Amino acid sequence: MELQETPASAMKSKHFPLTPFRIIRGVICLSVLLSTAFVFLIYFVPVAAVLLRLFSTLYSRKVVALLFGLWLGLWPFLFEKVNETKVVFSGDRVPPRERVLLIANHRTEVDWMYVWNLAYRKGCLGHIKYLLKKSLMKLPVFGWGFYVLEFIPLERDWIVDEPVIKETLSTFTNPKDPLWLTVFPEGTDYSDEKCKASQKFASQNGLPVLKNVLLPKTKGFYACLEILRSSLDAVYDVTIAYKNQCPTFLDNAFGVDPSEVHIHVRRIPLDKIPEFEKEVSKWLMETFDFKDRLLFDFIANGHFPNEGTEEELSTAKCLTNLVLVMAITGIFIFFTFYSSVWGKIYVLFSCIYIASAAYFNYRPYPIFGSVNGKLNKILRMKSH
Repeated sequence: MELQETPASAMKSKHFPLTPFRIIRGVICLSVLLSTAFVFLIYFVPVAAVLLRLFSTLYSRKVVALLFGLWLGLWPFLFEKVNETKVVFSGDRVPPRERVLLIANHRTEVDWMYVWNLAYRKGCLGHIKYLLKKSLMKLPVFGWGFYVLEFIPLERDWIVDEPVIKETLSTFTNPKDPLWLTVFPEGTDYSDEKCKASQKFASQNGLPVLKNVLLPKTKGFYACLEILRSSLDAVYDVTIAYKNQCPTFLDNAFGVDPSEVHIHVRRIPLDKIPEFEKEVSKWLMETFDFKDRLLFDFIANGHFPNEGTEEELSTAKCLTNLVLVMAITGIFIFFTFYSSVWGKIYVLFSCIYIASAAYFNYRPYPIFGSVNGKLNKILRMKSH
């Protein structure tokens, strides 16, 4: 997951023109998203992600998912209701609230945001995690949010990243801990130049020569699968395509592109995926070969097969979520300006803690839970 500029040569006319109205509306939407995120972070993180985590990682994550799932719900509302982008789902109709490892192609810098539209419908929005570039963790406010939601920062150097992935995911093996771990095995977003380099490597090494996706990097996917396999319900193979053109972050903010987002989902049971690394690598290559053919079909037909597997978002649900988030934000903004000096000190120290913890990727250890666990173990031993 990364942010890049779109080359001028790749630019086409936008689906909607960038009018003054869309600029003003986009600025208002971004202001709302940033201000609400900031308020949620500074007021809820010290309690939900720090204090509660000292007692229980599981319940800390549940509270964080509940609170920040409300905020993440603003994005599908922006995409589908405000921008009027049509999101079309196809393939398998997946059940709600499963614990999954999700793999997706990486067409543009904002693919990961459209996965939220599926997670929102499945009641798993607050439980979604990504593997992402470490530099993104240093972004003000957004980087803080990535930290709180426990996204996994990567250097794109396997020697450095392997222990980080394994150490982090070792804390996510509890089947009672909801999880949507999203991996983009291509490692970067698609471009013609990267595709040519990928095709050259493939032809030199006897691998499938793909045209609509890049060759997947298999080590990261295998590491995730190996650690989590026994606690997962399924793997979701997600293929994303856009009509008109691939959007940028600002296209989303101002609602000028895309006209449609098509998301094809395959639910793959764990017993259909090999266990050993060599066979898993081959399976992943075959999966991306399937994605390549699926995207050829999309280009030819304008849609994926078996459309209509998910319902449209409820406008009432979206508006209720928006009102709740805005009400919570308004209350805490009022408290910030009219509280005593201690309230302002709380805000200051909360900002300092979140910024430093996100920068160094530090998380408190559940001390009290660990102590209670050891005491219970000692008592059980004595009883025997």
